[in-house]
Amino acid sequence: MTRPPSGAAATLSQAEIRSIILGLMISLLLAALDQTIIATALPTMGRDLGDVEHLPWVVTSYLLTATAVTPLYGKFSDSHGRRITLLIGIVVFILGSVACALAPSMLALVAARALQGLGGGGLIALAQTIVADLVPPKERGRYQMYFASVFMTASLAGPVLGGVFAEHLHWSMIFWINLPLGLVAFVIAYHGLKKLPRHDRPHRLDLLGAGLLVTATVSLLLALSWGGLRFAWSSVEILSLVAASIVLWLLFALRMKHAPEPLIPADVLKNPVVRMGTLSACFGMGTYIGLTIYLPVYFEVVRGLSASQSGLALIPLGVGTVFGATLSGRTMARFAHYKRVPIIGLTITLVGTAILIVFGKTIPIAVMEGVLLFLSAGVGTLLPVTTVAIQNAVLPHQLGTATGTANFFRSLGGAFIVALFGTIVLSGTGLGGAMSFENLAAAAAKSGVDLGGVFQMVFIATGIGFAVALAFIALMEERPLRGSAVKAAEAAIAD
Repeated sequence: MTRPPSGAAATLSQAEIRSIILGLMISLLLAALDQTIIATALPTMGRDLGDVEHLPWVVTSYLLTATAVTPLYGKFSDSHGRRITLLIGIVVFILGSVACALAPSMLALVAARALQGLGGGGLIALAQTIVADLVPPKERGRYQMYFASVFMTASLAGPVLGGVFAEHLHWSMIFWINLPLGLVAFVIAYHGLKKLPRHDRPHRLDLLGAGLLVTATVSLLLALSWGGLRFAWSSVEILSLVAASIVLWLLFALRMKHAPEPLIPADVLKNPVVRMGTLSACFGMGTYIGLTIYLPVYFEVVRGLSASQSGLALIPLGVGTVFGATLSGRTMARFAHYKRVPIIGLTITLVGTAILIVFGKTIPIAVMEGVLLFLSAGVGTLLPVTTVAIQNAVLPHQLGTATGTANFFRSLGGAFIVALFGTIVLSGTGLGGAMSFENLAAAAAKSGVDLGGVFQMVFIATGIGFAVALAFIALMEERPLRGSAVKAAEAAIAD
């Protein structure tokens, strides 16, 4: 049976709520910083461990496990409670970080990163879910901006810290830094979440469904990671992975249909708000992730900036996202038609993308920085609205499952769009799948390829992705946001 709303949220003081939010922000920082701090230290890791060939697996192994387990964390927290689930995630992440810092070889580092991903995969979704337990939907949007500020901090500070640690201390410091942060997050979660309202109920975890989901996801992500780079898209290896993923996804769909307690309940996927909100976030944030990956390549190979200059040129992209998320989060509680903000925001984003498509080859860098600021601000308005709308539309004991599912598909969307952008760049140059981006500019110049025209196609694909996100958010049902955490739970049960 579902536990009735306990009203525990009402007994928490503002100081206690702020303490919990601080702990959640530190947990988020663990996951977000880990993705940005490692990039500048990768070459040093490869040299020290004597293995440059398998260096990409340091990133890929984390991505595979973190994405695959995200929905499992959501389901587990719905069954056993947020507190114990978050504590497990933090502990596994810390253990993985220690194993990374002590790794004596590249193989050991890759395995440790996979372990770290098993912990980090649930931190973001769990943080968003716990806020949903603490704060009513009408007020929840403004807390999403705190999380957006964490991601901006990680995106700005991560590459700098990684470079400093690798050059002046030791690359293992990028993992040791997780130890004090993780311990603080653990202590705050252990004590602060004791009073968290409970909506969980006893479940049996569908282990077969979980296994199918994980293997289907890993197969797909391997194909997206290797396709066009390590192997040609038409190679036996990539086609086999895609075929295996399709078969496994079909088996997972059958399992969800016939399992007594499916990993992702059918009523969650059939919920029109969950479906449209997830698709909008998948295309919107996935396209944004793809843009952040390939804009540095554009800055370096088309506009001739150095690596450090291209990193600085990305700052407006992070600042704009936080501004948009802050604006969207603060206005959700004030307007009944809260969809209007991301609809207007994504329209501005499309205008900015159109400027990049038309003037991308010649636009002054200073002007482009302003375009990126407005473009990213429009994208930033999307995430708070979709997250809160999805959580507002499901039963209290399904909050973790719905939030984890949305984050899972958003990660898959990002991986797919990054792979798509890579295919556009490599196929547009006609230089073959074995070409690395480091050698792209020299090879293109030698063969006479117009890289400006190639990236114009990337910007066109970016515009299509944002347009699809706009269409889905426009189609999403706009249900009234409930104003009380306890009343929200009661109303959801009554629904």
